[in-house]
Amino acid sequence: MGSSLIDITPLLPVALAVLVAAGAAVAWLGRLGHGRDIVTACARAAVQLGAVSVVITWVLTLPAAIAAFVLLMYGVAAFTAGRRITGGRGWWQAGIPIAAGTVPVLALLMACQVISTDGLVVIPIAGILLGGCMTATTLAGKRALDELRQRHGEVEAALSLGFLPRSARLEICRPAAAQALVPALDQTRTVGLVTLPGAFVGMLLGGATPLAAGVVQLVVLIALLAAEAVACVATIELAARGAWQPSTTDK
Repeated sequence: MGSSLIDITPLLPVALAVLVAAGAAVAWLGRLGHGRDIVTACARAAVQLGAVSVVITWVLTLPAAIAAFVLLMYGVAAFTAGRRITGGRGWWQAGIPIAAGTVPVLALLMACQVISTDGLVVIPIAGILLGGCMTATTLAGKRALDELRQRHGEVEAALSLGFLPRSARLEICRPAAAQALVPALDQTRTVGLVTLPGAFVGMLLGGATPLAAGVVQLVVLIALLAAEAVACVATIELAARGAWQPSTTDK
Protein backbone atom coordinates (compact mmCIF):
# COMPACT_ATOMS: atom_id res chain seq x y z
CA MET A 1 0.00 0.00 0.00
CA GLY A 2 1.33 3.43 -0.87
CA SER A 3 1.56 6.42 1.39
CA SER A 4 -1.54 8.00 -0.13
CA LEU A 5 -5.01 6.65 -0.82
CA ILE A 6 -5.47 8.98 -3.81
CA ASP A 7 -2.80 9.59 -6.45
CA ILE A 8 -2.77 13.19 -7.67
CA THR A 9 -2.30 12.93 -11.42
CA PRO A 10 -3.09 15.25 -14.37
CA LEU A 11 -6.21 13.15 -14.99
CA LEU A 12 -7.59 13.70 -11.47
CA PRO A 13 -9.57 16.86 -12.43
CA VAL A 14 -10.98 15.01 -15.43
CA ALA A 15 -12.13 12.10 -13.28
CA LEU A 16 -13.75 14.46 -10.78
CA ALA A 17 -15.49 16.45 -13.51
CA VAL A 18 -16.88 13.25 -15.04
CA LEU A 19 -18.15 12.05 -11.65
CA VAL A 20 -19.86 15.37 -10.93
CA ALA A 21 -21.46 15.47 -14.38
CA ALA A 22 -22.57 11.85 -14.11
CA GLY A 23 -24.12 12.37 -10.68
CA ALA A 24 -25.97 15.49 -11.81
CA ALA A 25 -27.15 13.83 -15.01
CA VAL A 26 -28.47 10.77 -13.21
CA ALA A 27 -30.30 12.96 -10.69
CA TRP A 28 -31.80 15.01 -13.54
CA LEU A 29 -32.80 12.02 -15.67
CA GLY A 30 -34.21 10.27 -12.62
CA ARG A 31 -36.19 13.41 -11.74
CA LEU A 32 -34.75 13.52 -8.25
CA GLY A 33 -34.72 17.30 -8.33
CA HIS A 34 -31.11 17.60 -7.13
CA GLY A 35 -29.10 17.86 -10.35
CA ARG A 36 -28.05 21.45 -9.77
CA ASP A 37 -27.57 20.80 -6.05
CA ILE A 38 -25.02 18.08 -6.82
CA VAL A 39 -22.95 20.43 -8.95
CA THR A 40 -23.21 23.23 -6.40
CA ALA A 41 -22.34 20.96 -3.47
CA CYS A 42 -19.27 19.57 -5.25
CA ALA A 43 -18.07 23.05 -6.23
CA ARG A 44 -18.53 24.30 -2.68
CA ALA A 45 -16.67 21.28 -1.30
CA ALA A 46 -13.70 22.01 -3.56
CA VAL A 47 -13.58 25.69 -2.59
CA GLN A 48 -14.10 25.06 1.12
CA LEU A 49 -11.52 22.28 1.35
CA GLY A 50 -9.07 24.49 -0.52
CA ALA A 51 -9.67 27.33 1.92
CA VAL A 52 -9.31 25.03 4.93
CA SER A 53 -6.06 23.66 3.54
CA VAL A 54 -4.70 27.19 3.40
CA VAL A 55 -5.74 28.34 6.89
CA ILE A 56 -5.54 25.13 8.93
CA THR A 57 -1.81 25.43 9.66
CA TRP A 58 -2.32 28.92 11.08
CA VAL A 59 -5.41 27.86 13.04
CA LEU A 60 -3.57 25.03 14.76
CA THR A 61 -1.01 27.40 16.27
CA LEU A 62 -3.50 29.50 18.28
CA PRO A 63 -5.89 28.15 20.96
CA ALA A 64 -8.33 31.00 20.32
CA ALA A 65 -8.32 30.22 16.59
CA ILE A 66 -9.00 26.54 17.32
CA ALA A 67 -12.04 27.47 19.43
CA ALA A 68 -13.25 29.92 16.78
CA PHE A 69 -12.89 27.30 14.06
CA VAL A 70 -14.93 24.75 16.04
CA LEU A 71 -17.62 27.38 16.71
CA LEU A 72 -17.70 28.19 13.00
CA MET A 73 -18.25 24.51 12.21
CA TYR A 74 -21.00 24.38 14.81
CA GLY A 75 -22.73 27.46 13.39
CA VAL A 76 -22.66 26.10 9.85
CA ALA A 77 -23.98 22.72 11.04
CA ALA A 78 -26.86 24.37 12.92
CA PHE A 79 -27.77 26.59 9.98
CA THR A 80 -27.63 23.70 7.51
CA ALA A 81 -29.78 21.39 9.64
CA GLY A 82 -32.26 24.15 10.47
CA ARG A 83 -32.61 25.15 6.83
CA ARG A 84 -33.27 21.56 5.80
CA ILE A 85 -35.89 21.10 8.50
CA THR A 86 -37.80 24.34 8.07
CA GLY A 87 -36.54 26.06 4.95
CA GLY A 88 -34.89 28.78 7.04
CA ARG A 89 -37.35 29.62 9.81
CA GLY A 90 -36.03 29.14 13.33
CA TRP A 91 -32.83 27.55 12.09
CA TRP A 92 -31.06 28.36 15.36
CA GLN A 93 -33.16 25.77 17.20
CA ALA A 94 -31.37 23.04 15.29
CA GLY A 95 -28.22 24.07 17.16
CA ILE A 96 -29.70 22.75 20.42
CA PRO A 97 -29.65 19.02 19.58
CA ILE A 98 -26.34 19.37 17.70
CA ALA A 99 -24.71 20.90 20.78
CA ALA A 100 -26.47 18.44 23.10
CA GLY A 101 -24.92 15.55 21.22
CA THR A 102 -21.48 16.97 20.50
CA VAL A 103 -20.46 18.86 23.65
CA PRO A 104 -20.82 16.14 26.32
CA VAL A 105 -19.23 13.45 24.15
CA LEU A 106 -16.29 15.66 23.21
CA ALA A 107 -15.90 16.77 26.84
CA LEU A 108 -15.92 13.15 28.07
CA LEU A 109 -13.25 12.10 25.58
CA MET A 110 -11.03 15.01 26.63
CA ALA A 111 -11.69 14.57 30.36
CA CYS A 112 -10.77 10.87 30.19
CA GLN A 113 -7.67 11.79 28.13
CA VAL A 114 -8.85 9.54 25.33
CA ILE A 115 -8.01 12.41 22.97
CA SER A 116 -5.55 15.23 23.53
CA THR A 117 -6.39 18.93 23.58
CA ASP A 118 -4.13 19.52 20.58
CA GLY A 119 -5.92 21.33 17.79
CA LEU A 120 -4.83 18.73 15.25
CA VAL A 121 -6.92 16.20 17.23
CA VAL A 122 -9.78 18.36 18.56
CA ILE A 123 -10.78 19.90 15.22
CA PRO A 124 -11.27 16.65 13.26
CA ILE A 125 -12.96 14.85 16.17
CA ALA A 126 -15.27 17.82 16.75
CA GLY A 127 -15.97 17.92 13.01
CA ILE A 128 -16.90 14.24 12.94
CA LEU A 129 -19.26 14.63 15.89
CA LEU A 130 -20.81 17.84 14.55
CA GLY A 131 -21.31 16.30 11.13
CA GLY A 132 -22.98 13.22 12.56
CA CYS A 133 -25.25 15.24 14.83
CA MET A 134 -26.12 17.58 11.96
CA THR A 135 -27.27 14.63 9.85
CA ALA A 136 -29.17 13.03 12.72
CA THR A 137 -30.88 16.32 13.58
CA THR A 138 -31.84 16.95 9.96
CA LEU A 139 -33.31 13.49 9.42
CA ALA A 140 -35.09 13.34 12.78
CA GLY A 141 -36.47 16.86 12.44
CA LYS A 142 -37.78 16.40 8.90
CA ARG A 143 -39.39 13.07 9.67
CA ALA A 144 -40.94 14.35 12.88
CA LEU A 145 -42.46 17.40 11.22
CA ASP A 146 -43.64 15.39 8.22
CA GLU A 147 -45.44 12.97 10.53
CA LEU A 148 -47.05 15.79 12.49
CA ARG A 149 -48.30 17.42 9.27
CA GLN A 150 -49.59 14.26 7.67
CA ARG A 151 -51.15 12.81 10.80
CA HIS A 152 -52.47 15.95 12.46
CA GLY A 153 -55.86 14.27 12.74
CA GLU A 154 -54.37 11.62 14.99
CA VAL A 155 -52.78 14.32 17.13
CA GLU A 156 -56.19 15.94 17.51
CA ALA A 157 -57.71 12.56 18.40
CA ALA A 158 -55.09 12.04 21.10
CA LEU A 159 -55.81 15.50 22.49
CA SER A 160 -59.51 14.68 22.62
CA LEU A 161 -58.66 11.62 24.70
CA GLY A 162 -56.92 13.81 27.28
CA PHE A 163 -53.30 13.71 26.12
CA LEU A 164 -51.28 16.84 26.70
CA PRO A 165 -50.04 18.53 23.47
CA ARG A 166 -46.44 17.36 23.98
CA SER A 167 -47.47 13.77 24.68
CA ALA A 168 -49.86 13.69 21.73
CA ARG A 169 -47.22 14.93 19.31
CA LEU A 170 -44.58 12.64 20.80
CA GLU A 171 -46.68 9.52 20.23
CA ILE A 172 -47.09 10.43 16.57
CA CYS A 173 -43.63 11.68 15.58
CA ARG A 174 -41.23 9.61 17.69
CA PRO A 175 -41.36 6.25 15.81
CA ALA A 176 -40.64 7.83 12.41
CA ALA A 177 -38.06 10.31 13.70
CA ALA A 178 -36.20 7.56 15.55
CA GLN A 179 -35.31 6.06 12.16
CA ALA A 180 -32.75 8.87 11.81
CA LEU A 181 -30.44 6.77 13.98
CA VAL A 182 -30.47 3.80 11.58
CA PRO A 183 -27.55 4.99 9.36
CA ALA A 184 -25.26 5.36 12.38
CA LEU A 185 -26.34 1.97 13.71
CA ASP A 186 -25.71 0.27 10.37
CA GLN A 187 -22.33 1.98 10.00
CA THR A 188 -21.28 0.71 13.43
CA ARG A 189 -22.67 -2.79 12.89
CA THR A 190 -20.97 -3.31 9.54
CA VAL A 191 -17.61 -1.61 10.12
CA GLY A 192 -14.81 -3.83 8.87
CA LEU A 193 -17.25 -5.99 6.92
CA VAL A 194 -18.70 -3.48 4.48
CA THR A 195 -16.55 -0.37 4.91
CA LEU A 196 -13.17 0.63 6.25
CA PRO A 197 -13.85 4.16 7.57
CA GLY A 198 -11.59 7.15 7.04
CA ALA A 199 -9.97 7.25 10.47
CA PHE A 200 -8.91 3.59 10.19
CA VAL A 201 -7.54 3.91 6.66
CA GLY A 202 -5.88 7.25 7.42
CA MET A 203 -3.98 5.84 10.38
CA LEU A 204 -2.83 2.83 8.41
CA LEU A 205 -1.56 5.11 5.65
CA GLY A 206 0.19 7.18 8.31
CA GLY A 207 2.12 4.15 9.53
CA ALA A 208 0.04 3.09 12.58
CA THR A 209 -0.44 -0.58 13.39
CA PRO A 210 -3.77 -2.18 12.44
CA LEU A 211 -4.55 -2.61 16.16
CA ALA A 212 -4.00 1.08 16.94
CA ALA A 213 -6.01 2.10 13.89
CA GLY A 214 -8.82 -0.21 14.95
CA VAL A 215 -8.93 1.24 18.46
CA VAL A 216 -9.12 4.79 17.12
CA GLN A 217 -11.91 3.89 14.72
CA LEU A 218 -13.82 2.10 17.47
CA VAL A 219 -13.64 5.18 19.69
CA VAL A 220 -14.85 7.38 16.83
CA LEU A 221 -17.77 5.11 15.95
CA ILE A 222 -18.97 4.67 19.52
CA ALA A 223 -18.62 8.37 20.28
CA LEU A 224 -20.48 9.24 17.08
CA LEU A 225 -23.30 6.81 17.83
CA ALA A 226 -23.72 8.20 21.34
CA ALA A 227 -23.71 11.79 20.09
CA GLU A 228 -26.25 11.07 17.36
CA ALA A 229 -28.53 9.25 19.80
CA VAL A 230 -28.59 12.33 22.04
CA ALA A 231 -29.19 14.59 19.03
CA CYS A 232 -32.11 12.44 17.86
CA VAL A 233 -33.77 12.46 21.28
CA ALA A 234 -33.32 16.22 21.64
CA THR A 235 -34.70 16.84 18.13
CA ILE A 236 -37.77 14.70 18.77
CA GLU A 237 -38.36 16.52 22.05
CA LEU A 238 -38.17 19.90 20.31
CA ALA A 239 -40.60 18.77 17.62
CA ALA A 240 -42.99 17.44 20.24
CA ARG A 241 -42.90 20.79 22.02
CA GLY A 242 -43.89 22.59 18.81
CA ALA A 243 -40.49 23.87 17.69
CA TRP A 244 -39.94 25.06 14.11
CA GLN A 245 -43.61 25.24 13.22
CA PRO A 246 -46.88 25.73 15.07
CA SER A 247 -48.75 22.48 15.44
CA THR A 248 -51.92 22.15 13.39
CA THR A 249 -53.75 21.63 16.66
CA ASP A 250 -52.75 25.09 17.78
CA LYS A 251 -53.89 26.93 14.65
